[in-house]
Formats: sequence, structure tokens, C-alpha cells
Amino acid sequence: MQPAFSVGAVFSEIHSLPAEIHPRQDCLSHPPPPNPHPVRFSSLSSPLLTLLTLSSLLPSLSAFKIFIDGSAGTTGLQVRDRLKNRPEITLIDPPDDMRKDEETRKSFMLKSDCTILCLPDSASEDSARWLTESGNTNTVLIDASTAFRVSPDFTYGFAELCPEQKDAIKSSKRISNPGCYPTGFISLTRPLVEAGILREGRALTVNAISGYSGGGKQLMEIHEAGEAEPWGAYGFNLNHKHLPEMALYSKLNRKPIFQPQVGSFPQGMVVSVPLHYEGMDGASGVKIHEALREWYKDSQFVEVMELESTSHLERGAFLRPDTLANSNKMELFVFANDEEEQCVLCARLDNLGKGASGAAVQNMNLALGLDEAEGL
Repeated sequence: MQPAFSVGAVFSEIHSLPAEIHPRQDCLSHPPPPNPHPVRFSSLSSPLLTLLTLSSLLPSLSAFKIFIDGSAGTTGLQVRDRLKNRPEITLIDPPDDMRKDEETRKSFMLKSDCTILCLPDSASEDSARWLTESGNTNTVLIDASTAFRVSPDFTYGFAELCPEQKDAIKSSKRISNPGCYPTGFISLTRPLVEAGILREGRALTVNAISGYSGGGKQLMEIHEAGEAEPWGAYGFNLNHKHLPEMALYSKLNRKPIFQPQVGSFPQGMVVSVPLHYEGMDGASGVKIHEALREWYKDSQFVEVMELESTSHLERGAFLRPDTLANSNKMELFVFANDEEEQCVLCARLDNLGKGASGAAVQNMNLALGLDEAEGL
């Protein structure tokens, strides 16, 4: 049986060839100049020789063109960092002095295979409208704002949401990236609703703490200048912009009371959902834990940790929020006291990773037919 090759592996091997074999980095889209020193291809592996031959015949092996609109922001910079060394990806960028120019942004979006929007809601809405009005049906649009997270015209980009979600993302041209806090909340509650442990309409509270990078450059500058409080709670109007997606995609169809907080660390997040067993027929720590483990048993990025284990707690007591910084991983915990008929569910993730840029790259990989974990 011939070995399998990913697109990334093909590009990596081709681009690593000596100059006399591969004289130009853009050889897949441009024919090379005549070579006065013919290569002895017998030195190449048979699969690689086949791939080299096919590469001149198959345009699909050309690098995907990716435009990050808002690449200078926190999420955009992290998306770029995850893509910059991937040989099957070409990042296309306008000149710095033109990156906010409307016509330039339109042009780059329309010629891209995938555009990732790292913009405020209103700007994302403009970009989506431009793409629709252009008649372009080829470009994949991934929006990292809250503008389209509950829109029926966009596919919700939490690949682990349900067994069908990954295929839905693969076939979609319009994908809304989930919020960081909702990623944690939905990951903990959706499986329990599906298992009949939590009932639709259940009243819940969500307590969550995030690194200060979640507040963007302005909040980062305040913290890094030493001018911020050591801890701060917010969202006291009880109308946080993440609530609609929490209610919809958890299938609870009821907005929780959400208490977000920011700590004096740059990246990381813990989202906690406390539960009383009252109204949950036959609930126990084991039952809840098993429901989560079954739901995520095939996931590459979501791991359900041992029930009530203290081995992942700092000094046996503290659930540290920044452990998964710079990764696309998420860890789920169940801490139960069955005697008191209570438990606390916790999700730990990177607010800029699985909660933002990592998820965007995962969605891009799926939508372009690449390995889901490539670059992550």
C-alpha cells in the first residue's frame, strides 16, 4: 500500500528539495526555467516522484490564498502566527497604508480562497455584504466577531458541538467563529442536554475568568503598564453579547446569568457552571462525567479529565487558567459532591486559542479540505 500524504506534507517535501531540483519557491504555479543540470530522479522516492509529476498537472495542489482582514489585532496576529509557516498556505496582505481602505479590502477578499475577519461587528457585517453582493460563491468567509453567531446564514464554527457539525463546517462558505466564553459553556452543557441530564429551560449561572488579552490591545496596554486592578468583574448589565449563542447552541434556550471576570494574566480561561442535582433525575458525578466522556471520545482537541481528580490542580487546590495558553486544546472537569447533590463543571482553554484564533484555523482547515489539526 502506498503511504498517504497530506497536502502540507507534499508542499513541505517539495519545498525542501535542493535548488537544482526545485529552483523556485513558486514552482507549483509557475513553470521553472530550463535546468542546465538535469536531476537524477532515481534518487527520489517513488511516491515523491509521482507527486512532483502530478504537481504540474493538478492546480488543486497550488497554495490556498488566505486574507486576514484585521491582521493587526490580537486575534488576527495569532491567526497569522498559526499560518505563516505552512507551505500549503499563502498569506495575501495589502500594503500597511492600504489595509483599512475599503476597495483594497474588497479586492483582497474576492481573490482569496478564504478570508478570516478579525474585525468589530459592524465592519464584519460590511464585509459579508460585499461578498454577497459580488456574487462570489468560492471564497470561504470565517467571521471572528459576534455579528453572525446566531445567524441562520452562517454555520456555527464549534466543530465539537455535535456529531454533524464538522461536516456542516466542511461544506459551508459562511462560518461564524464561537466566542471564547460560550465555547466553554456550550462544551459543558450541550452534551448534558442531549443526554437528558439537563432539561431545556434550566436556569443556570456561569462564572468565568479570562486573561486580559481578551479585552484587546487597549486592555492589554493598561495591564502591561501596571495600571490595572489585579482582578475585575464586569457584565453587570446582565446583557453580555455572548448570551444569545450560549442559550441557542447549548439547547437550553434560556440565557444563563453570566458573571465574566478578567485576571492579571495575559492568556487562558476557566469557565465554571455550578449545578444542583434538584430537577436532574438520577444525577451523579459519575453520570455527568460519563456523558461528557462519551460525547468527546473522538475529539482531537477536547479532553474530559479524570473525575474529581486533584492531579491537575496547582498544589492540589487551584485550577490554573493559563495552562493551555497558545494551544487549541480544551480540558473539561467534573468536581462532584453527591452527598450534597452538587457539582461544578469547569472548562479550561486558551481564550486566544480554542476560544478565538485556534478555532478559526481549525474551521479554515475543515472548510478547505485540509487536515483539521494542521498548524494546531
